[in-house]
Amino acid sequence: MDLTAVPLVALRVFQEVAERGTLAAAASALGYTQSAVSRQIAALERVVRAPLLDRQRDGVQLTDTGHVLLRHAGLVLAQLDAASRELSGLPATAGTVRLGWSANAVFPTALAALRRSHPALTVTTREGTTASLVRALRARTVDLAVLASESPLDDETPALRTKVLDDRPLLLAVPSTHPLALKDFVDAADLRGWAWIASPPPGLGVWPGLDERPAVAHVARDWLAKLQLVASGAGITTLPEPLATSVSHGVRVLRVRGSRERHRVVVAWLNLSEPASVVVDALVGAA
Repeated sequence: MDLTAVPLVALRVFQEVAERGTLAAAASALGYTQSAVSRQIAALERVVRAPLLDRQRDGVQLTDTGHVLLRHAGLVLAQLDAASRELSGLPATAGTVRLGWSANAVFPTALAALRRSHPALTVTTREGTTASLVRALRARTVDLAVLASESPLDDETPALRTKVLDDRPLLLAVPSTHPLALKDFVDAADLRGWAWIASPPPGLGVWPGLDERPAVAHVARDWLAKLQLVASGAGITTLPEPLATSVSHGVRVLRVRGSRERHRVVVAWLNLSEPASVVVDALVGAA
């Protein structure tokens, strides 16, 4: 097996497929045809003499060989990017940091501070679900991700490293006309039997400690849309404490008595370059 003959474009294509989860999505992101992506993956599989992808009806999963190659491909491509910065004469903290963020978890004040303190540093951002951004971290198509996290992000190795940016109680948002709105607080048992407004799975919105299968009436990605649905009387949803002061008219915010459920926001990474460490420090400072 001779990996030195593998074209870099094939590694980047494989990286994109690993993140996107389907050949079609990777092709769209790269501006390639799906057949061109398939050919690049097939060429890699011939070199490593083993399947890299387990092709399923709803997408692809990495095989054990695929996980190994992805880990090393990410390191190779990251090192080449670092070499490009150094050869361009940029300072160690210059360059581009790719930051992923889940809805309402980004800190614009941190980005504004970075523009003032490190003008040679460019931060590009993209939104995604927690699951898609974890895949992007594994594929090394983002350097950092700011995520809402109530549990470990995944069980792969090496483990993702994280730093907590925010950790506060999880609240409940109900329509002001809802029977629960008459209470000063609610108990977990009061949450049974209601219609919920949730984020796309495995997103937030349903109370984590609910002891029944939830009835999800509506699915919306961002908090503003969820709160508008609550105000319309369409259902109830969970709410991070920092957003409690920005709810619209027609929404009542309640605490759940005795609950230990919390909303945690973390910044996660696999490997921390000097530019990325500057961004982490800025995010921690803003939080």
